[in-house]
Amino acid sequence: MTCNLMFVVFLLGLQHVFLLHGKDLHLDIKKSVVLDKKTDLIWRFNETNNVAKCYFNNDPVMFDKYAGRAEVFGQNYSLLLKNVQHSDSGDYTAVLFGAQDQKVVQYRLVLKLYACYSSDPVSPVNLTVDSVSSSSDSCNLIVTCSTVDSQISSIFTCDAQNCSLVEKGSFKAQNYSSSLVVYLQQSFIICNHSNQVSMEQTKKDIKLYCKEKPGKI
Repeated sequence: MTCNLMFVVFLLGLQHVFLLHGKDLHLDIKKSVVLDKKTDLIWRFNETNNVAKCYFNNDPVMFDKYAGRAEVFGQNYSLLLKNVQHSDSGDYTAVLFGAQDQKVVQYRLVLKLYACYSSDPVSPVNLTVDSVSSSSDSCNLIVTCSTVDSQISSIFTCDAQNCSLVEKGSFKAQNYSSSLVVYLQQSFIICNHSNQVSMEQTKKDIKLYCKEKPGKI
């Protein structure tokens, strides 16, 4: 079996997770989530199957198919799915239901039968803003996402309405058993390093570097 090192930009914030068959899946929510009497959070699988539901001042509830297999941690409502199987491959989305429905985070699980080269955890990842240039109506950032043996550079531009990828620049790699990804999520540029068994992530808030606050992605 061959594993390729992938360099992908996910503008819609979809995060890929690589996991070995039979391992436990942990999906974290990085941003703060606050529930109240009119706001609930639901973890969904492939948009139509509900995994768990979180209520204000109540313990999370697992739906029948996931009873005994899934847990939700109340501190940040992250999801743990135990002993994943091939049927678990797909998209997992945390959605807030209130006055307005809102997707909080979305992952795509890619299941592997065997580790291709190594089952060791990935190394930490570093995200640097190499340069910032601003005008009256836009802001451009050149960023580099790097690990001990790989790196990728990208250029993003923001105006008062939105942020987008302008150019995916040069990259180098000495390792072919992990994935290095740069993408936009809300006002953050996120760098994600993952393989079949682990994931490391870091992010930068665009608003710290651009005078004009970027709008919706």
